[in-house]
Amino acid sequence: MDDAYGVTPGELLAVEMPLGPSWIEVVHRCWSSGVPLLPLDPRWGPKERAELLDLARPAAVLHALGDTTVFAGAEPVSPQTALMIATSGTGGAPRLVELSRAAIEAAARGSSQALGTQDEPWVACLPPSHVGGLLVLLRAELGDAPLVVLDGFDVESVAAVGRGVVAVVPTMVARLVAATVDLAGFTFLVGGGALDRELSAAATARGARVVTTYGLTESCGGVVYDRVPFDGTEVRVDPDGAILLRGPTLMEGYRRDPGATGAAFTSDGWLWTGDLGEIDEHGLRVFGRRGEVIRTGGEQVWPQEVERRLAEHPKVRDVVVRGEAHPEWGAQVVAAVVPSAIDDPPTLEELRDWARDQLAPFKAPRRLELIVEVPRTSSGKVLRPRG
Repeated sequence: MDDAYGVTPGELLAVEMPLGPSWIEVVHRCWSSGVPLLPLDPRWGPKERAELLDLARPAAVLHALGDTTVFAGAEPVSPQTALMIATSGTGGAPRLVELSRAAIEAAARGSSQALGTQDEPWVACLPPSHVGGLLVLLRAELGDAPLVVLDGFDVESVAAVGRGVVAVVPTMVARLVAATVDLAGFTFLVGGGALDRELSAAATARGARVVTTYGLTESCGGVVYDRVPFDGTEVRVDPDGAILLRGPTLMEGYRRDPGATGAAFTSDGWLWTGDLGEIDEHGLRVFGRRGEVIRTGGEQVWPQEVERRLAEHPKVRDVVVRGEAHPEWGAQVVAAVVPSAIDDPPTLEELRDWARDQLAPFKAPRRLELIVEVPRTSSGKVLRPRG
């Protein structure tokens, strides 16, 4: 094995550059030389960037113009590690997940087997700083599919490709459907959040194949497609509803955090996902993150369920639901809504009536906030405010 941009195996190379075709060469040089790769998001602020670099301790950072910054105090990386990815940070401070070559190969193999596609091109439009975006870039290197790398997501660029497998988040599907472009020939792998049934049906009616995915950065991304796990991946739900995973795609651990690594696994190798759900005759059903459930008056309310219903209201363009402390009920349901028309926003009673048509009364929002935009991570995940 050789080096990549002056960095040798056993050292870490951080890469700070936006998505684009130049990433193909970066991934090739790192993978073929055995140099572990850490993608940085150019949109991160100086403090966030500095904290992650201090945690990662890379040998160098490769920048968009091809120059590198060499770091003193680099720390070695496990020989098994091929990628290091920052978690999304929706549940607190990000950690750096270490993924092995074997795990990445297993994830790519499982995806291809589950999809049944061998020669369809993969289309990269997600940030490479997220596991879903970077694994798409690795398809060409692993040799199982052609690759088209865009400069980011926009409806026109994706539609112009004509066909292929595209990893997206629900907001991207919504924009594609709203643009009324022809989606025949596309397979959308949807992760990063729950996909509304009506939105999925609209994309399917436009000709797309829509595959919902479930997984974590710690599992090399999605390892459950349309509620069915990959071959070799095991899923179980404990008596409290916690979802656990076991299989060949799981992480080696968290960079420089043995305590968190140990807490992430059971003694027999199952990964605690932090999500709650159930397994029924159709497979795995995910309710949401353990900390997101709203407990009101002795009842449990999952915000995603309420969001899906409220999002169908004609006066709602986007919505996020959270719990808020309440002196009598313990918590109450709050809906923060981006109105479809600023001069004709929905009222609380309109939304309550709309929700109660399909949901239990205690799930209807008890307070309404009007907002300009739902906060999201750079990968499209909702940053749910905490009450």
